[in-house]
Amino acid sequence: MSEVTRRGLLSGAAAVGGAAVATRLTPAAAAAPGTPEFGPVVVRRGDPRYEDLAVRRTNQRFRAEPDYFHVPGSTEQVVAAVNEAVRAGRRVTVRSGGHCYENFVGDGAEVVIDLCEMSEVYYDERRRAFAIEPGATLMQAYRTLYFGWGVTIPGGQCGGVAAGGHIAGGGYGPLSRRDGLTVDYLDAVEVVVVDRNGRARAVVATRNPADPNHDLWWAHTGGGGGNFGIVTRYWMRDPEARGDDPAKLLPRPPATVLSGVAIWSWNGMTKESFRRLLRNFAEWHERYGTPGSPHVSLWGSLLIPGRQAGADPGGIILPTQIDADVPGAEQVLREHFAAVAEGVTPEVFVPPLERVPWYQAVRTLSLGAESESGRYKGKSAYLRKALTDEQADVAYDALNAADAVSSTGLLWLLSYGGRVNRTRPEATATVERQSVLKMLQLASWSAEQDGAAHLEWVRRLHQRTFAATGGVPVPGGNCGGAYINYPDADHADPRWNTSGVPWSTIYYGENYARLQRVKARWDPRNVFRHALSVRAQGS
Repeated sequence: MSEVTRRGLLSGAAAVGGAAVATRLTPAAAAAPGTPEFGPVVVRRGDPRYEDLAVRRTNQRFRAEPDYFHVPGSTEQVVAAVNEAVRAGRRVTVRSGGHCYENFVGDGAEVVIDLCEMSEVYYDERRRAFAIEPGATLMQAYRTLYFGWGVTIPGGQCGGVAAGGHIAGGGYGPLSRRDGLTVDYLDAVEVVVVDRNGRARAVVATRNPADPNHDLWWAHTGGGGGNFGIVTRYWMRDPEARGDDPAKLLPRPPATVLSGVAIWSWNGMTKESFRRLLRNFAEWHERYGTPGSPHVSLWGSLLIPGRQAGADPGGIILPTQIDADVPGAEQVLREHFAAVAEGVTPEVFVPPLERVPWYQAVRTLSLGAESESGRYKGKSAYLRKALTDEQADVAYDALNAADAVSSTGLLWLLSYGGRVNRTRPEATATVERQSVLKMLQLASWSAEQDGAAHLEWVRRLHQRTFAATGGVPVPGGNCGGAYINYPDADHADPRWNTSGVPWSTIYYGENYARLQRVKARWDPRNVFRHALSVRAQGS
């Protein structure tokens, strides 16, 4: 994540965009009569569009340089593109939003299928569910679902992320403590798969356990992108909803959001106070995760940027929001700030709270793709309890150094749990259903800076944080593994993972064996693969 990204996170937090999107109510309404369908578009080297597609990703550490990009406009075009590539023996990768933390798209790709133009969001009357195509950004989905029907999905706060990878990896966001994960609302998925004979076809897999393709649906409830095929459409619907009124088939977001921010300066932040701050934040989430309570409508993200050199070292920021209509919302929010600040010096500063309409809050807090562009390395962990004092001390030492590298680092603790943890671990591919926080450790740098030093910094921070478990977040104790939508190839590297526990356990736990069976059935030729892709047993 670049320094531009880091500033965007902090300024958006302290303030605590989206773009308009033309949508259709039914697939048939996508174009006027006689209007040709988009695509297929094939862009080869020498085409002026090639360069734009080569850099169309947020993490500029990586660059895709395939023989050609294929930009389809329909499922049928994706099938044709995959068939052509497989027949020619070309390595295929897929991209929707381009937000992957690792080089899953560009690494060895000869054909990149870019889904940016498959971006429709609409209500499908036949399936009585909302269809979201993989190239649609989260902000597009939020805008269309809300202004069209007054509903939403509990997705992430980065509006430039596309649905393609976000949903399949078990996406979460500010409404997840109240409403669960995106995959908890996945009703069906359309996937282009390749059989043992090398023939591509589109398959629809549903939540219905009697569906012969049900295992493929299950694999897309947290199994990660680029593993089994190419998703060309998701259908979203609350499994507890009844009837066919679209306005009642997905969660309704808060009408109004009450938001605020708590700020602590690095000046006077001792190691003991830092320990207390992190422990207070986690313990509040341990106490207040009961589904249905006013507290699960509260969401916050504790942003801890590296200390800056000079008179103004910067500060630690806790942007927080809550449904303004829940009973005692303001009291819950203020008590939250007080609980997190208890025993912490320096004294917390809390500016006046703000009440804003929900979509305005989403747009204000959201990071667009432009804000996120840069060079970065991220490492994640689920936290079931607070970091230990030893782990907090590792973070303090790394972030308090005030040097050129550490000052661009970031520790990010995000609210989690609540209704997320109501679902059984085996019910979806998202196995971790015990955690109360998600943790991100980030390093970012510009093209002119020493990327190797920044990589080393975040790798050492992660390694030292989990020194007791071989340098990686092995599930158990206060840790619940890592989040596949924040992939880290170092977890599969014995130089950084000395735990003896495979990367697959860190991300998928006991669900990995079932994912392997799905892989063997639906991608027997291992067409869709990357550094952390699911491997069939024996491969």
